Amino acid sequence: MNLFAEFKNRIAATVAALQAEGTLPAGLDTAKITAEPPRDANHGEVSTNAAMVLAKPAGMKPRDLAQMLADRLAVLPGVDSAEVAGPGFINLRLAASFWHDRLRDVLAAGTGYGASTMGAGRNVNVEYVSANPTGPMHVGHGRGAVVGDVLASLLAKAGYAVTREYYINDAGAQVDVLARSLHLRYREALGESIGEIPEGLYPGDYLVPVGQAMAADFGDRFRDAPEAEWLEIFRLRAVDAMLALIKDDLAALGVRHDVFSSELALVEAGGVQAAFDELVGKGLIYEGVLEPPKGMLPEDWEPRPQTLFRSSDFGDDVDRPLKKSDGSWTYFASDIAYHFDKHRRGAQTMIDILGADHGGYVKRMVAAVKAMTGGAAELDIKLCQMVNLMRDGQPVKMSKRAGTFVTLREVIDDVGKDVVRFIMLTRKNDAHLDFDLAKVTEQSKDNPVFYVQYAHARAHSVLRHAVEALPGADLAPAALAKADLAALTDEAEIALIKQLAAWPRVVEGAAEAHEPHRIAYYLGEVAAAFHSLWNKGRETTELRFLQPERQDASLARVALVRGMALVVASGLMVLGVTPVEEM
Repeated sequence: MNLFAEFKNRIAATVAALQAEGTLPAGLDTAKITAEPPRDANHGEVSTNAAMVLAKPAGMKPRDLAQMLADRLAVLPGVDSAEVAGPGFINLRLAASFWHDRLRDVLAAGTGYGASTMGAGRNVNVEYVSANPTGPMHVGHGRGAVVGDVLASLLAKAGYAVTREYYINDAGAQVDVLARSLHLRYREALGESIGEIPEGLYPGDYLVPVGQAMAADFGDRFRDAPEAEWLEIFRLRAVDAMLALIKDDLAALGVRHDVFSSELALVEAGGVQAAFDELVGKGLIYEGVLEPPKGMLPEDWEPRPQTLFRSSDFGDDVDRPLKKSDGSWTYFASDIAYHFDKHRRGAQTMIDILGADHGGYVKRMVAAVKAMTGGAAELDIKLCQMVNLMRDGQPVKMSKRAGTFVTLREVIDDVGKDVVRFIMLTRKNDAHLDFDLAKVTEQSKDNPVFYVQYAHARAHSVLRHAVEALPGADLAPAALAKADLAALTDEAEIALIKQLAAWPRVVEGAAEAHEPHRIAYYLGEVAAAFHSLWNKGRETTELRFLQPERQDASLARVALVRGMALVVASGLMVLGVTPVEEM
């Protein structure tokens, strides 16, 4: 239960009751009523603007209406008091019994706690990674992979129907470069000394085994053959090999996709022409000459007629060309076709997770989706900033395997997938991220992965000891949900329950904003509240989790510990991180 959504409904119901009895006029619009945490926690747990948004249409002064509502809200179940503040806000203080019931909700739902129907089954396509199939992935690709994968899990938990997609850029010039690079390794496998890798080709060792396989399959058939005879064959084999490499790395990171879409297949099936025809039919294509770029003109710029899409009609800065001077499609034309294809496959919301170098791409693609779908679909593009890879504060040098960068797989093998996944979400996607291979494995409170996992492991340590300290007691979540929780009265205990009760709202808020990093932040806050309570129990005997001579109090605290572990596990499952029970 999102308790703030619940209280918004309760407040709207209270307004409806006052209308039914004639105290308030009919026809009041309660849609703009909010129920949120007060800015100052000392003012209670729920604050509402109901009186302020309804006063004018109700013909009343805001504070008078606020007092009328407060008198009704104060007697609702679980409410301790309702106070009017400022120009007409109403602040509610909730009873300890209300929070005890929220802990029961956690125990009853288990790791399913926080699941929402907010998405109402709306179809969302999340496209992420989509690295060019020209070699192994680097750490920056890993960040996009984690952000997209966790966002997909988050949206699914919030009730959306999610498709996880990878777009294979296998139709561009870079794939021809890959084929030429493979041909060089093929010649090397045949015994030729290739020397230094020529400028412009891919230098990494990852093509060596592929070249050896080509030599085994074809012998010297293509060694001295003209490029036209072998380019397509080598291109297809190279792309297949690189995709297998990428998929293996993604599996090691725990990342999965439902769909792999090929740009080449889309082009060959006439998808770009179909999208172009669609825009023509909408009157959005014309032949024209673009204004010169601002600032110093590029040497190759010339005012020539081009086939242009009216993207500026849909929020873009300028209209965009869809054909090159030789009549072939621009990259933008292919991207429009791809997104149109996603929409035709049912996507109502599209989310693209891209690198920061795609900043200039955002407006034009948002405009294209709006134009192609008539506003029926929306596109959100999340840009991931760079990851600075370090060890003990020093930059990590490049990898021989990749030739120019440290591969994602090397990092996974070094620190483990769970660490990589969690750390990638310790900053918002559009902020630079420092990833120190030494610090992310430290066992200290300054390491967010350890801090959260330690809370979960500590909880399970308590649960193991509880079996011995409370012989015969049923410690299953369903049984603990029926325990007497009246002993949970200390402010630190209630503070922890409040954190647990916030989980459904965190899920909905993060899903709505498309911000999966909020989950990592939230888990850090839950861990902090639990560690604080643990430390308080070490100082105050009455707050220790296990007191065999006080079985009711012990069961109540075991219920709290179990609830915390379930919520942390629920959050870690969204992150794709395995909760540990021992450290």
